Amino acid sequence: MKKIIIYMSLCILVCLTGTSKHIFAADKAPVSSNPIVVLSTNLGDITIELYQAKAPISVKNFLDYAESGFYTGTVFHRVIAGFMIQCGGMTQDMTKKTTRPAIKNEAKNGLSNKRGTLAMARTQVVDSATAQFFINVSDNSFLDHGVRDYGYAVFGNVIDGMGTVEKIARTKTGRKAGQQSVPLQPVIITGIIRK
Repeated sequence: MKKIIIYMSLCILVCLTGTSKHIFAADKAPVSSNPIVVLSTNLGDITIELYQAKAPISVKNFLDYAESGFYTGTVFHRVIAGFMIQCGGMTQDMTKKTTRPAIKNEAKNGLSNKRGTLAMARTQVVDSATAQFFINVSDNSFLDHGVRDYGYAVFGNVIDGMGTVEKIARTKTGRKAGQQSVPLQPVIITGIIRK
């Protein structure tokens, strides 16, 4: 009888040991395969997840500019509290940087311009986005595809650093070099690194 109890106890122990790995593994959050970048500014860092599957053209475009160092030294040149903060194409003296050709607008990807999302900036021309992008400070679904026009392509989301985004959104703005809503104290991108 003792042998049967010992044998049963060992079987139960082996079963529990084998399944515990699976039980505890299920507790861990899934690891995203999306690229993660840290956008550093003179006011703090912003960590961003890029939606490569939903916006492959925009993500590749952004990463190409980021990895080439293009964004370093550019400023947030259009800041509208309660709306968005825009950057990626102007130097501190409001000189527009030379960019590569425009990309296709991916606004039909099903992603919405919600608070904390990144979207490509563009002109009135649908496929005119180059390097500039903005971070939505509020839910701006009116910028989504088909709401008022073709829309603005969302390609990422802030996963850490919304405090920095809010700090930038609260900066005092004015006119500079013929542009409105320019921060009076420059908010500078000091680098973008991939995690």
